[in-house]
Amino acid sequence: MGRPPLVAPVPRSTPARPTSSPLSRRPLPADLLKDASRRLGVLALVGAGLWTIATVLWHLVDSELRFGVDGSALGVPDIIAAVAVGASILLSVYTRQRDRDPRRILDLGLAYMVLTGVALGLVFHWTPMPHGRMLAPEISWVGAVVLMFAAIVPSTPAKTAMAGLLAVTMNPVSMLIARARGTWTFPHASDAFLMHYPDFLLVGVAVVISHVVTSLGQQVAKAREMGSYQLGEMLGRGGMGEVYKATHRLLARPAAIKLIRPEMVGGRDAASAHGAVTRFRREAEAAANLRSPHTVELYDFGVTDDGTLYFVMELLEGLDLESLVRLHGPLPSGRTAHILGQLCASLAEAHASGLVHRDIKPANIHVGRLGLIDDFVKVLDFGLVKPVAEERQEDSAATQAGLLLGTPGYMAPEMARGEPVDARSDLYAVGCVGYYLMTGHQVFEGATAVQVMAQHLQTAPVPPSERVSFPVSPGLERVVLACLAKDPRDRPQSALDLARQVAAAGTDPWTEADACAWWSAVQPAAVPAAIATDTGAMTREVS
Repeated sequence: MGRPPLVAPVPRSTPARPTSSPLSRRPLPADLLKDASRRLGVLALVGAGLWTIATVLWHLVDSELRFGVDGSALGVPDIIAAVAVGASILLSVYTRQRDRDPRRILDLGLAYMVLTGVALGLVFHWTPMPHGRMLAPEISWVGAVVLMFAAIVPSTPAKTAMAGLLAVTMNPVSMLIARARGTWTFPHASDAFLMHYPDFLLVGVAVVISHVVTSLGQQVAKAREMGSYQLGEMLGRGGMGEVYKATHRLLARPAAIKLIRPEMVGGRDAASAHGAVTRFRREAEAAANLRSPHTVELYDFGVTDDGTLYFVMELLEGLDLESLVRLHGPLPSGRTAHILGQLCASLAEAHASGLVHRDIKPANIHVGRLGLIDDFVKVLDFGLVKPVAEERQEDSAATQAGLLLGTPGYMAPEMARGEPVDARSDLYAVGCVGYYLMTGHQVFEGATAVQVMAQHLQTAPVPPSERVSFPVSPGLERVVLACLAKDPRDRPQSALDLARQVAAAGTDPWTEADACAWWSAVQPAAVPAAIATDTGAMTREVS
């Protein structure tokens, strides 16, 4: 018996709704917390600059004009300012460390706010009280800092209230210290608190701001719930939507979720939106039944309240082939053959199931580690394949008026002409991928998509060996050029046939030891947790 589909049908009248938990229990999304921690680092750096400028101005202007104090002398306020500058720089550096928990960083931000309150209170009240100054309620810099932190550094209202009260209390405490030292005189100790009661009112405003900011973040978290998955940080963005890292709320299984905007699939009205959902559900079910280990696993599919389609896939670690070549240059023939063989294994199953990928290209092929195996290939974007038997334009979820399925640099001539395609069209793209891996260049390059497609239709490719200065396997070169034949009948006739030709090309073997050594050497530079982030890959506008 066949395995049941992983994708549940979407009701006609009611779209699948993401489940939700009480809003107050939701943590803020990880990417929002990271953004906030980066803002805190910038704020701390600005604080260091302001402390430095204020101290210099104090010695150049304030002491001479107001108090008659020797402006060249260094005192306790300078030491306090230096400590504040040092703490600001340390916090800014700490926020830039990649392995830091953003929640801990934001808690440190609240502690930094309290420290800033202490420093401001002591500095403003350390020097003698100006002659003739009348004590009156006022809003101080400490109150302004508390408001800024509430808006910039998201935290719970309780934490904001506690840290804010501690910070604004530093002003009256500093006044009492100045009174004990004899530098400030006022009749009653309570005057220190009465003078700064506006700051305490600002703490209440800060709590309200914190509640609003936290609620907005929790609403974002709720909106990002896709079925049983909770979205995390964004991994990439393309023309059709975004890709996010996600976690299953019960199994804690990491995944990647690709969101596709409804307008990109013709969902501009209720009827077309329903048609798009139906087509995507059917195609996702077909892709979910693919079981090759070299095909990215599709966990789930659904549609949100606003009509956004989403695919839940396994989360991969490593690099797509486009990034691999861009970062590390062309590959030796043996490694190219090793990758192409695995690519053919994925396509062979899809073709046997009557599916054509239609957008095979380096960005849609991932290489990395699976278990203990290095250089393991995964083919991506099988969620938008199309059955070979269905050639009508209206049956393709990814083919719409004004849009062309595929990528010009890897498009078979028959696709460029708008003719029916079959498995051999994917094999043409495999040849383009092999060419790119061996040379670091696309088979044909041009200023526009139309120019590139015209060359696929009419121009004979330059052999890979003529475009590089290092040796290229003659056998593998012949196989790649055979895939690039203009007439599908002149290409290998199946993915299994192509895999056999690649294996018999006579390249130097690429062993598991070679793969392990390569990844061990470059792992620090590899892209972590990568998956098909070019979400615009499946459709390209052609003018």
